[in-house]
Amino acid sequence: MADERQHSSIVVDGVEQAPSRAMLYPVGFSEDDFKKPQIGIASTWSMITPCNMHINELADQAEIGANEAGGKAVQFNTITVSDGISMGTPGMRYSLVSREVIADSIETVVAAQGFDGFVAIGGCDKNMPACGIAMARLNRPSVFVYGGTILPGKERRDIVSVFEAVGGHAAGSVSDIELKEVESTAIPGPGSCGGMYTANTMASAMEALGLSLPNSSAQNAVSEAKKIDSRNAGIAVRNLIRLGIKPSDILSKESFENAITVSIALEGSTNAVLHLLGIAHAAGIKLELDDFSRIGTRVPVLADMRPAGQYAMSELIEIGGIQPLMKLLLAEGLLKGDCLTVTGKTLAENLEHVEDYPANQKIIRPLSNPIKKDSHLVILRGNLAPEGAVAKITGHEGLTFEGTAKCYKGEEAAMKAIMDGSVDKGDVVVVRYEGPKGGPGMREMLSPTSAINGRGLSEHVALITDGRFSGGSHGFVIGHITPEAFEGGPIALIEDGDSIAINAETCEINLLISKEEWDVRRAKWSKPEPYTNIGTLAKYAKLVSTASEGAVTDKYLD
Repeated sequence: MADERQHSSIVVDGVEQAPSRAMLYPVGFSEDDFKKPQIGIASTWSMITPCNMHINELADQAEIGANEAGGKAVQFNTITVSDGISMGTPGMRYSLVSREVIADSIETVVAAQGFDGFVAIGGCDKNMPACGIAMARLNRPSVFVYGGTILPGKERRDIVSVFEAVGGHAAGSVSDIELKEVESTAIPGPGSCGGMYTANTMASAMEALGLSLPNSSAQNAVSEAKKIDSRNAGIAVRNLIRLGIKPSDILSKESFENAITVSIALEGSTNAVLHLLGIAHAAGIKLELDDFSRIGTRVPVLADMRPAGQYAMSELIEIGGIQPLMKLLLAEGLLKGDCLTVTGKTLAENLEHVEDYPANQKIIRPLSNPIKKDSHLVILRGNLAPEGAVAKITGHEGLTFEGTAKCYKGEEAAMKAIMDGSVDKGDVVVVRYEGPKGGPGMREMLSPTSAINGRGLSEHVALITDGRFSGGSHGFVIGHITPEAFEGGPIALIEDGDSIAINAETCEINLLISKEEWDVRRAKWSKPEPYTNIGTLAKYAKLVSTASEGAVTDKYLD
């Protein structure tokens, strides 16, 4: 039998720990509670964003479940920020940084207070991988709970509808009144953005990893199912403590391959690459960009989901969520069924009694008729990205693009050019000095990609960046270009008028200039001043690894 109080006993047992117990009586501990395993409930509740505004209620349910199962639950909060609100502003620099802050804060509280296990509840994009990183680092019995997806707004709108309406307004196809109507009706209540954007992608990946209960990724935020999932998570952690099952028993190279497979089949966000690399690093598992390429050659895109497709997550929930999809992938040998999960059972055992999708559904394609025969997450290399870049090529936008560079230092300059009509058909918009170190923080380019789409240029303009993209971005977009501009990467050497060739079939991205010209430009380049020399962003820029390494802050501490 596992030592069920391995950590809490150090904090509260014995005469010498009387001061600790004295501090705990006022926050609700009874004498009997000191004999129970302590279970932390890490809540990312905040009124900052609709994604997280209801998570306090889910934390309450997780606490009830843990207590009913014989544990002593203790709630605590972390920070969160809103990508949707800060998008396109200087504040977006803090988005990816918040992943590290949240992971650090969960690790800090759980380790400091001696919790024997914990439930981690995430809503907005960075909460979820942050929870996964913390679970891997701490390696204590733990379960992740996804806060759930938002319901569609009026006329099936969502946040991306608003961003694209901004582009339409600039093009003159959306009036002031129409824009106001879109912005006021797109977000009807609590929950994460409703397409297969980063939140729903990462929730699905976390379930495929085995870190959340079956179907946790496919529940509406406002639903009884989500409350039950949260309560069951508290119960599940108590069971994991009893069984001695830790994240190191669940996370393996095979489980990460499962998560990649599911993310591809769902046509998930490019951020899945960054975040899975980050969680794998925390777990001590070697995961590389090449793993995404290798798996991508045999896994098709099956989900007709937004942003490139038609359907919202709430509509996928109506037909059964992702469990029938995983059952299908397992039957075809595309998933490893013997991977352990937080249920204490294997993935195959969890899927054994799952019903198939309804025969008439149109959201998930059969393997015989995929949306794309291989991955939409394409890892590109070439003279512009010798250490890799990540493209989201769904097939809708074509597989190749050659165009003329228009270069911008930072997102704001690019956005201004798109909005005022300076970007034309045949252009490759180059947005640089937005990498992990150079941004710093690797901002998401949802505003410029949505503006391109809103102006009707998605089939005629490509955008490349050392920053990254929102899961809501679509079109011919390539991000995570490594090395980044701030480190003197080739993207820093592009000049206006250069020809850039992108080929998703050969997985190449190249600047079409001579070697001699490369050498001339490299000799002229000098490193710019950093965005800031103080505070959180400066510390992040100093510590962060490359995008191809997951943009983590604890890889190079020697």
